[in-house]
Amino acid sequence: MKRLFFAGLTAALALAVGSAQAADKKTLAFVVNGASDFWKIAEAGVKKAQGELPNYDLQFKYPEQAAPAVQQRVLDDLVAAGVAGIMVSAVDPKNQTEGLNKVAEQTLLFTTDSDAPKSKRVAYIGSSNTDLGKEAGKLMLKALPDGGKCVGFVGLLGADNARERIEGVKETIKGSKVELVDVRGDEIDQTRAKRNVEDILAANPNVSCLVGFYSYNTPRIYEVLKEAGKLGQIKIIGFDEDPITLGGVKEGSIVGTVVQQPFEWGYQGMKLMAKALEGDKSGIPANGIIIVPGKVIDQSNVTDFMAQMKQIMGK
Repeated sequence: MKRLFFAGLTAALALAVGSAQAADKKTLAFVVNGASDFWKIAEAGVKKAQGELPNYDLQFKYPEQAAPAVQQRVLDDLVAAGVAGIMVSAVDPKNQTEGLNKVAEQTLLFTTDSDAPKSKRVAYIGSSNTDLGKEAGKLMLKALPDGGKCVGFVGLLGADNARERIEGVKETIKGSKVELVDVRGDEIDQTRAKRNVEDILAANPNVSCLVGFYSYNTPRIYEVLKEAGKLGQIKIIGFDEDPITLGGVKEGSIVGTVVQQPFEWGYQGMKLMAKALEGDKSGIPANGIIIVPGKVIDQSNVTDFMAQMKQIMGK
């Protein structure tokens, strides 16, 4: 009986110690702008950071809908739960500034992917979306030396990352015979994204190129052109590293894609937040902007890049 009593007491103490340790851990959360396979790469970065931050509980949150109000509710719930820090890709930074400021008053706030520069966020870690757009513009000029009309597709027209990429493209093709005549938004709705491409093809059968500004837009463009038997006839310019996009680049049906490094956003971002909470803000520049450079993937380097992605994702 005594042995049973002491065994039970030991188990109870171990449970109590474990609970206390769990309670002592600070929580950091990464909140995305909508459901997309693109974010799995950032999630892998957060997972790596978790292995190096044993005193923190790192969480990755997907809003059930790509809507400012829905995302804000996720942020508010996290604040109410007492999280120590949040990194967010804002759905609509311009109209979310007030809500983001309320979050920043109660917890450490970073932005990623799509910045909210007018908010009280401490830092932004991500790409220069204007530079990414410029690289896409160069691909368009290379693909259409004699000029042509192009149409773009994007998830959130109001998001800073979308606006800046479009501006970068326009700045690069300005004065050339290449035109970006329209950009269609889809609110991160895969069905709508595909339908937008179908509608453009029906209305503009002589369009010269299609540009996918978000990770899933290029695969939808590829699928529609393949179904219509027009792969290779219309130039495709992409963003990000969806497997369908990379496969299209490898086979030559996609001119190229401009990729980011979302793994580093998750990995570096979580570690920077932890250091900031511990009083070390040396990794945060005075302007609060930390740029993780992107790169252009075409047939010359796509095979090596695909191998790198497999290693990052542990496949």
